[in-house]
Amino acid sequence: MTQFYSLASSSSGNCSVFRGGGRTLLIDGGTNTKYIRNALSQLGIALGDITDVLITHTHSDHISALPVLTKHCRAPIHATAPTVEGLKEKCAHDRLEIVEPDAPFWLGEVRITPFLTPHDCPGSCGFLLETQEGKLGYCTDLGHLPAGVFETLRGAETVFLESNHDVYQLKNGEYPYYLKRRILSAQGHLSNDDAAQAVAEWGKYGLQKVILAHLSEHNNRPEWALEETERALRQAGLWEQVQVQVAPHKALLSLSGKGRAAG
Repeated sequence: MTQFYSLASSSSGNCSVFRGGGRTLLIDGGTNTKYIRNALSQLGIALGDITDVLITHTHSDHISALPVLTKHCRAPIHATAPTVEGLKEKCAHDRLEIVEPDAPFWLGEVRITPFLTPHDCPGSCGFLLETQEGKLGYCTDLGHLPAGVFETLRGAETVFLESNHDVYQLKNGEYPYYLKRRILSAQGHLSNDDAAQAVAEWGKYGLQKVILAHLSEHNNRPEWALEETERALRQAGLWEQVQVQVAPHKALLSLSGKGRAAG
C-alpha cells in the first residue's frame, strides 16, 4: 500500500516520506536530524529503514539535515548533476547518484521521473513517482508552472504542490524589496492563485488529491491557500472531485483518503 507523509513544509524546512513499491523514500532533508528521526518514529520508521533519498535542490531549507543525517542513514541520495555537485560541498556522503531530467528511473517497483523546476537554484527539480497504485507528483519551489511541468504531472491522481504566498500580502508586507522581487519572479515561488489555477486544470485530467505545500510563514495562511484553491475548483465544477489539504509548517500530515483538511 502506498503511503505519503509530509513531515515539514515551509521556508524553514522541508521533508516528506513516500512508502510504496518496496521502497521507503525520504524526499528532501530540511529541518534537522533529530526532528526527522522523531517524526519518522511516529510512523514506525527508523532512519535505517530509509532505502533512498531524493533531493530537489540545495537551498538550506531542503538539505540542512543532511550533514548529520547521512552519518546515520547510508541510503543513496538521488539528485540532478548540479545538485549533486552542491551536495559534495555540504555533506560527506559516498552514495550520490545523478539523475537526468525527464529520464525515468526505477527504485524497486517505483518509477521516478525527475523534472526541472524554474527556481533560482541550479538543477532544481521535482519528481513524479509512479507505482501500480497510481501517480504522485512532488512539485515545490518554482516561480511559475511551465507547460512541460504541467504535462508531466497531468494525469497524476495526487500532487504535492507549492502554494507559497498571497500576492497582496507579499507586496504589502514587511519583506525588503529585493526579497519580494525574488519571490515574485519567474524563478521564485508559486503564489496561491497560480497553484489554484494549476489544480483546477489538473482536475480536468483526473487529479483526486492535492496537498498545498511550502506556505510562507509571513506571507500566507493555510486558510488563504485553501480558500483560493477551493474557489478555483468550484468555478471549474470540480469541488466534489478533488480533495484539498494543506501541509503544516512543522508537523506530520498523512495523505488522507477522505474529506478535506487544512493543516
